[in-house]
Amino acid sequence: MITLWLYTTLGCHLCEQLEAMVHTLANDEVALRHIEISDDDELIARYGVRIPVLVDAEGFELDRGLDHKRLSEWLRTRGWLDEAALEALLAPPQTLKPAKPAVERNGRRYLG
Repeated sequence: MITLWLYTTLGCHLCEQLEAMVHTLANDEVALRHIEISDDDELIARYGVRIPVLVDAEGFELDRGLDHKRLSEWLRTRGWLDEAALEALLAPPQTLKPAKPAVERNGRRYLG
């Protein structure tokens, strides 16, 4: 299991997005420990404009990690990146099979 700390604040939508990306790209189950910065003036001064900030057990930080390249490299360096999940994330969307054309009968259009 991967244990990470997430410096965050209430209602931080960027933090929620980063959390989802971490769970998607990690090659193991992730336990995120949320640290609320609004309760501590020192944490606000340190992280207030940098959140979301991920921190690993050694204290290495990744601030503003919403860029999938930065996040994936940070995870890869630690041996935690699921390469297949990254490929799937970066893959172009599959094109849908074109719909059958509409047919007109007696002045009415019917979808194929």
